[in-house]
Amino acid sequence: MNGDWRADRIGAALRGENPTVLRRLESGFAVIGDVQFLPGYSVLLVDDPRAGRLSDLPKGKRLSFLADMDRLGEAVERACRRLDPAFRRVNLEILGNTDPFLHAHVWPRFAWEPADLVGRPVWLYPPDRWTDERFRLGPRHDGLRAAIGSELDRLRSPAPGDPAA
Repeated sequence: MNGDWRADRIGAALRGENPTVLRRLESGFAVIGDVQFLPGYSVLLVDDPRAGRLSDLPKGKRLSFLADMDRLGEAVERACRRLDPAFRRVNLEILGNTDPFLHAHVWPRFAWEPADLVGRPVWLYPPDRWTDERFRLGPRHDGLRAAIGSELDRLRSPAPGDPAA
């Protein structure tokens, strides 16, 4: 993957150049994480690069972002539960301590994780998990990408007047 899009993840998504985008959602973009040491790790990127925190958005857009975070979380949960019987749960986090733009992390958690880490925040994993090529997003994750994308499609908000509404 070309590294140029990483410098402007939201702009690249808006231009259709971010290769991690799974789906366009109401408030932003569902993307699969650059690292996959916990397979299914995904991120919701807001579609306004000026928004640095949830409170930067008008109330309606805030609620859309939180609804999209819920949708992505459920999609990851459904896909991971189907693909790995050791799936336990999903952790949802809005942190914003490193990247200056609003985003939410969706971390699947598994029973096979090391005992000293399984009940702790993902950020306590050793640094090599974030940099080791074994965990980099690549073609071997295409099935996982497709599974999460399909679940996002199933969970789409019904249009007004839709019988499912």
